[in-house]
Amino acid sequence: MADIPLRKLLFITVLIPILGGLGWWYFREQSLLDLDPAYREYAYITNGKSNTVSVIDLRTFALAKTLGVGSEPTGIAANSKKNEVYAVNTESDNVSIIDAESNKVVATIGVHARPYFIDVSQDGKRAYVANSGSNNVSVIDLDRRMVIGNVRVGVAPGLARVSPDGGTVVVSNRDDNTVSLIDAGLLRVRATLPVCQHPEDIAILPDSSKAFVSCSGSSQVASIALANSSQPDDRVLALLDVGRTPVSLTVKPDGGEMLICNFDSDSISIVETYNNEVGSSPQVGHHPSRAVVTLDNSRAYVTNFGSNSVAVYEIDMGRLIATLTVGSHPDGLALTPDQNYLLVLDTESGDVTVIQKRRPRKLEPSEYSLLTLIPVGIQPNAIVVKMFRATRPAR
Repeated sequence: MADIPLRKLLFITVLIPILGGLGWWYFREQSLLDLDPAYREYAYITNGKSNTVSVIDLRTFALAKTLGVGSEPTGIAANSKKNEVYAVNTESDNVSIIDAESNKVVATIGVHARPYFIDVSQDGKRAYVANSGSNNVSVIDLDRRMVIGNVRVGVAPGLARVSPDGGTVVVSNRDDNTVSLIDAGLLRVRATLPVCQHPEDIAILPDSSKAFVSCSGSSQVASIALANSSQPDDRVLALLDVGRTPVSLTVKPDGGEMLICNFDSDSISIVETYNNEVGSSPQVGHHPSRAVVTLDNSRAYVTNFGSNSVAVYEIDMGRLIATLTVGSHPDGLALTPDQNYLLVLDTESGDVTVIQKRRPRKLEPSEYSLLTLIPVGIQPNAIVVKMFRATRPAR
């Protein structure tokens, strides 16, 4: 009941600009006329307590479909080389494969116990799933839609992330404070490195030279050099002191800096990735949990789980420029491909807040405005955006 006034306020805010004449809808419709008729743009959202995936059409910002998947879906990822999306079902120990052209579940692949996340190689051929309940990583051949190996790692692996060059899979082992590095070609662990306490999130630089792992139990981030032709050994370079309970890592597209959400310090830490220096740690809101950076590297959007808001941070200027009200307990978020719309998952209120960025006109206080609120399922967990050209006629 506590979020009802907020919902009313959000819907009123949406209605005013729409009723005011030619607004966002007209101009977006006009721009869509120039697109290839086969162009598609969707957001896929896992709803953990509804056992569903919601599909939002980003051309119209309407709920296109609700797909039944396995039990308690959590992580989700898209294939950059084929029109498929993959949802991990934690309680049913499997992965649902969604055909993005038909938006139907076309296959289910069993993995091992309690998977949470999935990562897909850039060539679109393999997926990696860390099974936290069975201490291994399942390797999936996406062309054959089958598991081709289960690699033993440390205790309670939370996440397996594949490097951009496809050569290394980095695994954070939460309960033994280690990181496993898997040779993706040989499908075996080539190194196990002790790091800091309770390692969780992983980020890898675009050139695959280095990985970073957040450790929520010791308020640190581990910097790890990955073996390659010029660096023969995997090794821990540094343990970086950041804020309390670092929960997520976001590398800028250019790879030069990384943002760390410090959940219990109400701040983000900014790290220079190539020299491992921790710079400023600005306050952004109560319990920041996730961040996304624009493609031009200029702005970061940070969800504040504890204050029902999104912070807009100007990276080059080093300042907070806006705080945007969203739904209850925001967590995951994503930008549309044109970077003009921000989608925020409201985990408690079960909806997606869509925020529009536009050039402000006279008497408008901000370049940001609430566009709409889209109901999805119970406890939306993760989001991925997929844009593609359809190869089959729409049904």
